[in-house]
Formats: sequence, structure tokens, C-alpha cells
Amino acid sequence: MDNKFHTNLIVSSAPHIVTESDTTRLMGTVLLALAPAWIASIYIFGIRALLLSVVCVAASVLFEYVYNAITHKKQTVGDLSAALTGLLIAFNVPANFPFWQAILGCLFAIVVVKQLFGGIGKNFSNPAITARIFLFISFSANMSTWPVTRLAGATDATTGPTPLATYAELRAAGNLDASQLPSLGQLLLGFHGGSTGEVCAIALIIGGVYLIVRKVISPVIPCAFIGTVFVFAFIATGSPYWALFHVLTGGVLLGAFFMATDYVTSPKLPLGQLIFGIGCGIITMCIRLFGSYPEGVSFSILLMNLCTPLLNNLSYRFYLKEGGAGNGK
Repeated sequence: MDNKFHTNLIVSSAPHIVTESDTTRLMGTVLLALAPAWIASIYIFGIRALLLSVVCVAASVLFEYVYNAITHKKQTVGDLSAALTGLLIAFNVPANFPFWQAILGCLFAIVVVKQLFGGIGKNFSNPAITARIFLFISFSANMSTWPVTRLAGATDATTGPTPLATYAELRAAGNLDASQLPSLGQLLLGFHGGSTGEVCAIALIIGGVYLIVRKVISPVIPCAFIGTVFVFAFIATGSPYWALFHVLTGGVLLGAFFMATDYVTSPKLPLGQLIFGIGCGIITMCIRLFGSYPEGVSFSILLMNLCTPLLNNLSYRFYLKEGGAGNGK
């Protein structure tokens, strides 16, 4: 081989597709899609939601900057991935969650889950989801204390249950009375307790549709996830109301649109994405209906993240077999 030609070859890791998009633009688009839910959270929970999101974003960016500085790695805070992780952590905790505990969750997400595994593109699970589980296990009392929203009507209470917690109590008592729960309209608008960014379903739907229209995410995982939750709940209850209730409550919409679709920790091909989304929906509903914890979205996404390498392998083999590629044809 000609030595001059050989020296011009550039060897780098995949992917090798050149597009106008980069990490910063993608993360910025996702942040923009989260803006409706962020604005809704501030309106619903007040200034505390704003402060919590600012603290989490600032802490996540700071931890990434300091880690890169200590390890002499190229600074990556400008790609906005740390900022996105911080905002998602704020979305996954109650509005009254202590700041220092939220900061600890950001440290766990950025340093332990992301950077110690090699940084962006190399983490095995979604940092925000894993941080939520870490915080729930470490500070279960604070992660289960929900402030009453400003839209919930006149009340002397400062905290109250989430719709899923009330549903679990009613189901255990054998008395599923829909009148004791928020209406579907209230669930859409966020007139109920819950994590800061999960309560306003309509805002999350707007953001999720925006990402799909912009082709930032594929509709396969969200549709499979949400559709599985709906079908599973309908089969279990025999009621379209309860099926919609399970879709609109908890973290289903937030998880399906903004965390299960993470590029790094979700399958690359449609078959794997379909199985991934269905798996998330099944695990979520099994935990909700048969487990002691009323919510299962975080655990379902984490468990399916661990299955992603297997699903990628299965998908690649299926498409190679179907297309005849790689076998000499």
C-alpha cells in the first residue's frame, strides 16, 4: 500500500454517519421539549420547583466539570447532557425534596453512573433513572412525601398521597372507587400530587410529540411502552378509565418519552425498541398491580437498560437473517 495513502486513513470508533446534528443540538432539543412540563411544574408547585431544578442542573454541570478537570479529560459540560440529567433528576423527585439529597443524587448520576463508565455514550443505564432509584432506596421517606399542589383546591394539609398510592390503597381494600381519585381531566392538567415533572400529562405529551415530529426520538419505544401499560391495565381491570388512569399517572409519560428513549441505553433497531418498550410496560404494571410499591416505571427502565445489549444482538441477527447481509449474498 502506498505509504502516503496509508497515512491519510483515519481510524475511529462507530458511528460513522455524518449529519448536521450533534450532541449539543440533540440535548438542547430535548431540554426544549421538557420546557412545557418545567413551566407547568413551577405553576403547579410554586417557586420550590424552580429552585429544585436550578440546584439539580447546576450541581450536575459542576460535578461533570470538576470530574473532567481532575481526570484531565476534555470538558464536556458544553454538550448539555449534564444539564439534561440534572433537570430529569429534579423532575423525578417531589418538589419539597431536600436540596442536599438532590445534590447527592446528581453526584451519583454524573460521577458513578456516567463518568466512571467512560462518560457520555458509555453508561450502561440512564443516569437520571438510576439516580432516582438510588434516592428512593437511600431516602425513602422524603421520596414518598408529596406536597399538595396549588391546583388541588382548598386544604389545610401540606402533603398528600399520589393518585397511584390512593389507587393501591383502594385496590387492597377491594373498593376501587373512581370518585376518590382525580378525574382524567385533572390528571391531564396536573391537579394531583407526584414528582415535580410527572404530574402534568398534557405538557409531557406535547414535549414527546415534539421530539417525535423533530425525529429526535423514534415513536416505537414510547408507543410500545404506553400501549402496553394501557392494554395490561385494561385486561387487569376491564375498564378503559382505569387503563387511561395508569397511563396518565406516575412516571409513564415522562419515562416513555424522555428516559426510555435515551440513545445510549436503549436498543438501536426497531425490533429491539419494540421489545424494550413492551418490556418496560409489562414490568411497570407487574410492580403496580402485584408489588408492594405503587410505581414501577424507574425499575422497569433500569431493568430493560440492562437487557439492551442482548436486544441489540437479537435485532442485528434478525435483520441480517432477513436481509441476507453478511452471509456472502
